[in-house]
Amino acid sequence: MSLSQNLRKFLQKNGAKEVGYADITNFSPRPGLNTGVVFYITYPKEIIRNMKNAPTQEYVDELVSLNSRLDELGMKCENFLMDNGFDAYAQTKKRLGSDFGEFNSFELPHKTIATRAGLGWIGKSALLTTFKYGSALRMSSVLTNAPLKIGEPILKSKCGKCTECMDACPGNAISGIEWNYKLKRNDFYDDKKCEKYALTVSEENLGKADTVCGKCIYACPHTQKYIKN
Repeated sequence: MSLSQNLRKFLQKNGAKEVGYADITNFSPRPGLNTGVVFYITYPKEIIRNMKNAPTQEYVDELVSLNSRLDELGMKCENFLMDNGFDAYAQTKKRLGSDFGEFNSFELPHKTIATRAGLGWIGKSALLTTFKYGSALRMSSVLTNAPLKIGEPILKSKCGKCTECMDACPGNAISGIEWNYKLKRNDFYDDKKCEKYALTVSEENLGKADTVCGKCIYACPHTQKYIKN
């Protein structure tokens, strides 16, 4: 088996649902590490099924759990690559912390690597969206110089005329404009409106203000197809 196959098998054995590899030469934040490894874990169906009045406490608890599992998986990926003689840097939540830019986004978001790896597209909700799981997933990534088999990039939206996530957003954060790789996130989605509503609804539902909601995840037709299968 090739390095690409071995790494994918290793990550899936350790919990990843899907794994992809992307050429990030033109936008890597770490010189020399021009390949991105991206992987995601899906939310359990039963948790998303109960999200009609999102957010729920079980959703928040699972979000925290997934973040922890993804950090562990990122470090395992980094160690795997280094053990094979390559440089690697896991973009874990623990490492990146709360070092967000002006628009609540890291320098190189995991979902940018995911679209370049061909794992999905950016929905109108600004979340990575896939045909198989909708947006019911969380992801992480590792930067490396390993020669991995690059996926076919997805450079434009596959949402079409669907507006389910926009219609489900009481905060009016989703404009309905379709994503393509040339757009910045705030060209089609307002993170400040999302955050403002999330703080309000989490206080109502959970008794504590937090930047969590999840209504757009639940509303996506591809998510609905996933939880009904």
